[in-house]
Amino acid sequence: MYLGRVVGCVWATVKHPAMVGQRMLVIQPLTPELKATGKRVVCLDATGAGAGEIVYCVRGREASFPFLPAEVPADTTVVGIVDSIHLKRTPQAAAPRHPVHKKARK
Repeated sequence: MYLGRVVGCVWATVKHPAMVGQRMLVIQPLTPELKATGKRVVCLDATGAGAGEIVYCVRGREASFPFLPAEVPADTTVVGIVDSIHLKRTPQAAAPRHPVHKKARK
């Protein structure tokens, strides 16, 4: 699963018959610190998420599970809306600093 933000929706006049009535959203993947990362993806929506909301998405075979017993040809699906994020990061060990040697001018 990964975090993302809903940044748009997709309108399709023609789509696979199993996808009729399914919403498709444009999702911007996010880091745990909520910074944009990677390319935007189109996801089916199993939650009713709205514009600007932070969501959880799944990829692969599991993306079709929320729509069972229907067999929806989904590769990526929004499966949860995030209410809050509590992030606790441990400080990383300070990397050893190597002196920068400048070349002497002649």
